[in-house]
Amino acid sequence: MAEPTTHTLDVPGAVLTYDVRSNDSSTAPVLFLIGSPMGAGGFDTLAGHFTDRMVVTYDPRGVERSKRTDDASESTPDQHADDLHRLISRLDAGPVEIFASSGGAVNALALVARHPEQVRTLVAHEPPAAHVLPDREEALAACVDIHATYLRSGLGPAMAKFIALVSHKGPVPADYADRPAPDPAMFGLPTEDDGSRTDPLVGQNIVSGTHYQFDFEALRAASTRIVIGAGAESEGELAHRAAVAVAERLGTRPVTFPSGHGGFLGGEYGQTGDPDAFAATLRQVLTGEGWITREVERPPEPVMRQRPLPGTPTTTELISQDRGA
Repeated sequence: MAEPTTHTLDVPGAVLTYDVRSNDSSTAPVLFLIGSPMGAGGFDTLAGHFTDRMVVTYDPRGVERSKRTDDASESTPDQHADDLHRLISRLDAGPVEIFASSGGAVNALALVARHPEQVRTLVAHEPPAAHVLPDREEALAACVDIHATYLRSGLGPAMAKFIALVSHKGPVPADYADRPAPDPAMFGLPTEDDGSRTDPLVGQNIVSGTHYQFDFEALRAASTRIVIGAGAESEGELAHRAAVAVAERLGTRPVTFPSGHGGFLGGEYGQTGDPDAFAATLRQVLTGEGWITREVERPPEPVMRQRPLPGTPTTTELISQDRGA
């Protein structure tokens, strides 16, 4: 695989920056590795396991090198999906394969619902789709509270609440948002408010991403092969529980990936999962070796009452993997 080359693409409201690792001799589909709000830098290790094909990574709008050109304070999965649609169209490489992690998985599912012809296979790893959970009202309220805390008090207090939420195992209790707030200092987070309100996680994406309602009818009808992934070590966490619920709504079972939410990381953002085993599992899933995806009876569609939201690991791990992964 060649060294990555960096390019930009103007889209409505932003200039996207993306990296292409070329392989001119490959006949395999182009592989996109995406997260949100994790940028391209989170996928260096994983990309190194796929030197036999062209790999594309990018920074989502408002993240790192991809600068917004509007004054919007929020990014939505539909916007991110349109950005991906435009980026795939720019490359003109035929139907691509996508590994999408966390918020990137939400965005990629939105893309497939609208443009299934652009995606051959989507592996959506732990989308934090709180709206599909039985405890969606409590989970969504917790996400709204994190965002409100950020607007009111800044990054440290909001990230402390975020870490507590993503670390929580099991359903979110009814009184969760009313519990005493964790101390940012316990996680090595800043206690002073620097006045900025542009954080891509707790500022721009946490409400829109976790509240997003998938078009399950379109996803089930899509020509795209959709595989939902869940981490072996993240069972009980919100994103893992959401992955199981999304797979159920699609009439499938999730594939278990090694490690946890950021299992593909190999030192990026200070976190190391199990990238070798993770990449091996991803390769098996992409090639279809031994994997059955549409294997369970789809449950009845639940009635949605509202448009719902998305020892302890180290602070660096939690911030990086979900800022991130």
